Amino acid sequence: MYNDICEKLNKYGQQQLLSFYNILDDKEKKQLIDDINSIDFDLVTRVYREISSEKAAPQGVTPMKAGDSTAFSQEEYNRYTEIGQKEIVNGRVAALTMCGGQGTRLGHTGPKGTYDIGLRSHKSLFEIQCDGLKAAGEGNIPWYIMTSNINHDDTVRFFEEHNFFEYPKDNIFFFKQEMMAVLNKDGKVLLEDKGKILKSPNGNGGLFLSLKKAGGLEDMRRRGVQHIFICGIDNCLVKMADPLFVGYYMEAKAPVAAKSFMKRSAEEKAAIFCYADGRPYVIEYTEIPAELANMKYSDGSFVYGDTNVLNYIFNIDIIDELCMYPMPYHGAVKKVTYMDTNSGEYVTITDGLKFELFLFDYFVRLEDLSLLRIDREKEFAPVKNLTGVDSSETAREMYIKVHEEER
Repeated sequence: MYNDICEKLNKYGQQQLLSFYNILDDKEKKQLIDDINSIDFDLVTRVYREISSEKAAPQGVTPMKAGDSTAFSQEEYNRYTEIGQKEIVNGRVAALTMCGGQGTRLGHTGPKGTYDIGLRSHKSLFEIQCDGLKAAGEGNIPWYIMTSNINHDDTVRFFEEHNFFEYPKDNIFFFKQEMMAVLNKDGKVLLEDKGKILKSPNGNGGLFLSLKKAGGLEDMRRRGVQHIFICGIDNCLVKMADPLFVGYYMEAKAPVAAKSFMKRSAEEKAAIFCYADGRPYVIEYTEIPAELANMKYSDGSFVYGDTNVLNYIFNIDIIDELCMYPMPYHGAVKKVTYMDTNSGEYVTITDGLKFELFLFDYFVRLEDLSLLRIDREKEFAPVKNLTGVDSSETAREMYIKVHEEER
């Protein structure tokens, strides 16, 4: 077994992973060997090479039209909402929250969903979303929660300690997303400690494969679910299983719907919805040519201005098909702490490489996508930073303003 592992690591130039093998006890040795065997080194090598090469620009870019919810007539608003509510009441809508990360950037120890944004009611992000589901479906909407190896146990414990926020326990399904090895800039896989490889969640694009592997997709079908409302944990103003959104998606008859809002400036760092060679596409702000980024209609609105809010509805029937397609990994340069194989000390670097799959990369497999534009001030208050823009302070202020207006 050990010789086989040595041969494998030599093949891929990753011998450093066994630097401390001889000082580990038998249990630790087995754990490290299992960890190494769990890594697809062909994939890691290929992804590292692809990330290091220049990405091809999308071709045939054209704008995507969106239905503007802020301009709906009362009749349109009521019609879409009634259609959506009917789907929810009949048990055909599930909600899925992606929350595999920690609250480290917020100065918070623990899963990000357990973070309290400072409301008088002391609500965590999880409880805020739970309240939204209660309002949309009175606790009857099955809720699927994607965690990861780094926060799964703490997340489940948090729900248990808070009595699942009075949400029916049988309607909550926890599952883990897959993990991906973390590398340094030279392509070397890093160690978390002497007997464990450093890994991070593989991004929201691994959602469907993880859901299927955990039996979540089968559970949805057993319940009669046909539509999956998907969001992240960051946005404290997300409208969970929004009946208006569900109704708009149903009437559009596209297999997938997404929410957007208009970017504030040509330079805003936000991914934009468009078509590429006739297929739905999300173009990163780093990819869009300046000419397109600045292009406007006669009324002054941006031609390429609908940003990706990370709020989708997918028809369950297309998920098995989408799972068959390979997904491209995206590299992110991150600050990471790892065990240095030379000194045996913990070292922090700012150029560690984490790799993620993005859910929007599935869009190019679709015939079309239905886009619903929302009011940014009423539905988007992300909690990403400790201070400044998109912090708990700005999110709290927006949350209070919206809910005071609703009262």
